[in-house]
Amino acid sequence: MIPAAAAREPSRVARFLAGTRRVIVDLVLPPTCLACRKPVGAAGGLCPACWMQMGFIERPFCERLGTPFPHDPGGPLISPAAFADPPAYERARAVARYSDVARDLVHLLKYGDRLDLVRPLGRWMARAGVELLADADGLVPVPLHWTRLWQRRFNQSAALAHAIAAIAGVSVADHVLIRTRATPPQVGLARAERARNVEGAFAAPREARIDIKGRKLVIVDDVLTSGATVDACARALRRAGAARIDVLVLARVVDHA
Repeated sequence: MIPAAAAREPSRVARFLAGTRRVIVDLVLPPTCLACRKPVGAAGGLCPACWMQMGFIERPFCERLGTPFPHDPGGPLISPAAFADPPAYERARAVARYSDVARDLVHLLKYGDRLDLVRPLGRWMARAGVELLADADGLVPVPLHWTRLWQRRFNQSAALAHAIAAIAGVSVADHVLIRTRATPPQVGLARAERARNVEGAFAAPREARIDIKGRKLVIVDDVLTSGATVDACARALRRAGAARIDVLVLARVVDHA
């Protein structure tokens, strides 16, 4: 029988039961590193070796593109790349460089059916994008064409957007952007070829424009390479009247050259 005092505090009982359940699960299935599956102290984290190779992006970085500077230039700055070729969005933020462990995690999620990665990766993305999410009206996952969605069975960008939404308290607006045609994979294409490949591939449905006009939206994707895909998405949302468009990704390619 539960004591009367405990019955009056269901939250304390619930926390006790949840803690007990976690202990039992950890005994039966000890927590492992998200990337290499070596034992770790707590679930949803990385082992020390993978953490060191993750390549987390922290300031100083370009306030527009989110690309890290190789050294601290002092104060908030815009990179030469952002001046030379301004993106269609206002700001981009990424958790890590697209290399080593971050690349492995993207591949495990995208092609390895590792849906257990969604919540911890979403937590990292919510932290990296805290400035963007502070006053955002909605999260817009980069949509897949229905043929690709049927092959892959889930949209990793949408899964990450829902995980971020649960943490940041921002709704997911996955109905405001559609992929109008199936584009060939971007892998192996040069920057200009990537842009041509996705040109006109995204559109805002007419019935969804009421949810776009005047709104501050954050595009969510797994990887930002050349920026062609998120640029095409941003232009479609801009044409539909979005007030501000930012981009939040798990990893981005960084080329200081």
